[in-house]
Amino acid sequence: MSTRTLVSPLALARPRGKAVYWTVFSGVVLLFAVAFLFPVYWMVTGAMKSPDEVTRTPPTLVPHGLHLSGYTDAWDLMDLPTHLWNTVVQAAGAWLLQLVFCTAAAYALSKLKPAFGKVVLGGILATLMVPAQALVVPKYLTVADLPLIHTSLLNSPLGIWLPAVANAFNLYLLKRFFDQIPRDVLEAAEIDGAGRLRTLWSIVLPMSRPVLGVVSIFALVAVWQDFLWPLMVFSDTDKQPISVALVQLSQNIQLTVLIAAMVIASIPMVVMFLVFQRHIIAGISAGSTKG
Repeated sequence: MSTRTLVSPLALARPRGKAVYWTVFSGVVLLFAVAFLFPVYWMVTGAMKSPDEVTRTPPTLVPHGLHLSGYTDAWDLMDLPTHLWNTVVQAAGAWLLQLVFCTAAAYALSKLKPAFGKVVLGGILATLMVPAQALVVPKYLTVADLPLIHTSLLNSPLGIWLPAVANAFNLYLLKRFFDQIPRDVLEAAEIDGAGRLRTLWSIVLPMSRPVLGVVSIFALVAVWQDFLWPLMVFSDTDKQPISVALVQLSQNIQLTVLIAAMVIASIPMVVMFLVFQRHIIAGISAGSTKG
């Protein structure tokens, strides 16, 4: 079966067609690279400019001098180690709990076939239709006075962890991947004497590493970049994550120092993406096809 493309193989075989194709292709790739990387370059170099140069009109594309004091001042004046550690604790806890409970729920809905499983799944997916802003007030009232035990989770990492567990999108992503695991593999494990939990731990999870990597990235990034919910949960400045602290402490800070703090805050997510990008692509491609 032949593959249809925008440019015919006959046109690509000609020298002129090949030159035009690669010229257009290189131009489009370069355009997208500039569009995505230029803001990053502008942020990194903006922190290296002097306070007068960063506000100059028209702006300078290349700093006249490299002033690294903005990064050191941001690290010390804005107490970035404390807020970065708060963010790591909140993101790691939300990631771990979400991975455990979403994986267990997805496995149950996919392979254990509980009673009214489709109804439960439909109710979970229906929450995706509700705007996140509409759930802020109910979540806050619940966290401020936890039902039954009447305990406040404000200024506690639990106020971030527990709401993050209820992630319908990641649960559905895991379920769709589990649906593709052949039933014969699970039946073979059952014949060998493996129980439901052992099958999940020894068979399903090792086969689900790509999608678990994708879910992990989504869970960590969601907590790391969230602003509104941590702002409502943490009134104590010393317990606030980096996203909230940057805004709260930016009033009396020079612009170069604030830009440097934003660069430092974005480094962990960029490094994590570069390290796990292969797993992300593999997980997305694995969940996009069936069979």
